[in-house]
Amino acid sequence: MEWLTDPERRIPIGRWAKDFFTWLTTNFESFFDHLSALLSGVVNIILWILQTPHPLIVVAVVTAASYWFRRSIGVTVFTLLGLLLIINLGYWKATTETLALVLAASAVSMAVGIPLGIAAARRAWVYAVMRPILDLMQTIPTFVYLIPALVLFGLGMVPGLIATVIFAIPAPIRLTRLGIISTPPSLVEAAVSFGATPSQVLRKIELPFAMPQIMAGLTQTIMLSLSMVVISALVGAAGLGVPVVRALNTVNIAMGFESGLCIVILAIILDRLFRSSDEGEGA
Repeated sequence: MEWLTDPERRIPIGRWAKDFFTWLTTNFESFFDHLSALLSGVVNIILWILQTPHPLIVVAVVTAASYWFRRSIGVTVFTLLGLLLIINLGYWKATTETLALVLAASAVSMAVGIPLGIAAARRAWVYAVMRPILDLMQTIPTFVYLIPALVLFGLGMVPGLIATVIFAIPAPIRLTRLGIISTPPSLVEAAVSFGATPSQVLRKIELPFAMPQIMAGLTQTIMLSLSMVVISALVGAAGLGVPVVRALNTVNIAMGFESGLCIVILAIILDRLFRSSDEGEGA
């Protein structure tokens, strides 16, 4: 047993990882700077949209959108009262910062995840390669994501955004693939028999049939992104995670409960707003 635990025979996996990220920061510093500026710009645009108008105007718009999409008085009333409670508790600015981070992370995850899910559904070998990577992304401790993100992008919203995307992106990939491969073969065969090209089959048959699964992937992405809010605050990301961390450090029960309640309210509103209509309101 001693030969296995001998430090001289230890496989230097950690050192290899460190050398790899050192190589990245040395040779691709310009790329990561431009990517950081792009992602920061996206977050700032969303923040400008959310924070420039009066909070009550934003509340009115979100409430109207919830009724337009859900056609439910209960969801609409909950959205209105929930957002007003957040304003009353004094967490509106932190909530908009969290919402900007979640929306940006969800948009990036869906923009990358849907094409990868389609590729995985169309080519079995692609999914065979992706599956262990997705398993690793979903099982590795979330704090580990923060280390390379912090090294490559520094403190701020961007490393929190990158870590959130890495954590959340397996959901849209897997659910998009599931929706595509669940398309009844008879529909695809009928379309092909009438001369449809593979791209037409994808656009007019497979994607519409897979849309409930894709929307489920979106809601899962949003929920996973919200679960990273507190962790992202550890690398300088603003939002509701900051008061949660402060409450933990100071054992401030009041602050912790209020900020946690705001996260729950935001999660419920986003879930009801983006949930697929065929899932029903009772769920």
